Amino acid sequence: MTHRLDPFYPVVDSADWVRRMLSAGARLIQLRVKDKPADVLRADVRTSLDLCAKAGANLVVNDYWEIAIDEKAQFLHLGQEDLDGADIGAIRRAGLKLGVSTHTHDELDRALSFGPHHVALGPIWPTILKQMPFAPQGLERIGEWKRLIGDRPLVAIGGLNPDRARQCLQAGADIVAVVNDVTGAADPEARAREWIEATREAA
Repeated sequence: MTHRLDPFYPVVDSADWVRRMLSAGARLIQLRVKDKPADVLRADVRTSLDLCAKAGANLVVNDYWEIAIDEKAQFLHLGQEDLDGADIGAIRRAGLKLGVSTHTHDELDRALSFGPHHVALGPIWPTILKQMPFAPQGLERIGEWKRLIGDRPLVAIGGLNPDRARQCLQAGADIVAVVNDVTGAADPEARAREWIEATREAA
């Protein structure tokens, strides 16, 4: 395995948010951009990679595998639908460390067939981020997934706050991802610091 990834994993949608999370102390950030023109998207990825490199942090690019390859990203995250159109061979040849979202045993089997670097499981709790066709997984599923994926890092996501994140880490997750609880907070940087304190203690 490569060096251990930080347990706090904010998911944000712009280079400006990457900058803010880095200022709060984040060391592992996912850039998940939706519905932006290609040039803006590429600029966001490039800027975010540069910011993270200077801060000694890891950036995970969501979905846009071609841009991730072009911009020499180290990490890529794909959802199940994203896998359908992705060139896994090209991703492998570029040396990208691939993370894959899973919600069911079938999806986990499919994800493991691609030899991913890490696996995400969610939603652990109900989430307001998007309508989910899947029931909340619960903490017990975390331990089950961890046994099935072996020494790969397991990411828990969905409806988390610092206390729930701590529970996920105690249940076997290695990393806890967050969207709304941080970016929707009155003071996102302060909330991120609460997460960092909670998760680095628990991990």
